[in-house]
Amino acid sequence: MRCLSNIGWLLLLCMGLGWAQTLDNAAEKGRLIALENSWNQAQVHRDTKALSELVADTFIYTDWDGTLMNKATFIMDAKNPSVETTLVANNDVVVYFYPGVAIVAGAYHTKGTSKGKPFDHYGRFTDTWIRSQDTWKCVASHTNLVKK
Repeated sequence: MRCLSNIGWLLLLCMGLGWAQTLDNAAEKGRLIALENSWNQAQVHRDTKALSELVADTFIYTDWDGTLMNKATFIMDAKNPSVETTLVANNDVVVYFYPGVAIVAGAYHTKGTSKGKPFDHYGRFTDTWIRSQDTWKCVASHTNLVKK
């Protein structure tokens, strides 16, 4: 029987680590998509506590109309009684990983009423998530409207 050389073992180790990294990324991708879906449900249910836990204290949000918000104004906006959101759904979601950072981008559909008038928006979003102490926090979000 032939023994593997040191280079052979090193190649096997690297291949195994690459496979393990792929599995880790798949799990983290699932976790981030679940967090995005939790965000959607928190908006529908006006769950500002859940929203507050998802976003970092330094969170910055650029809305589809150009409005810029920090965490405090974003949370206050979620409580706005003149807006009733009945649907927020994402599709075509992609996740890109960098050391300690993930970018989540996709399409969204949101429906409801604002000041008594119905809205039905389709758009795109890009969210930047930072991993700290085994927890993901969104630090920046940007949306743009594709169709009203």
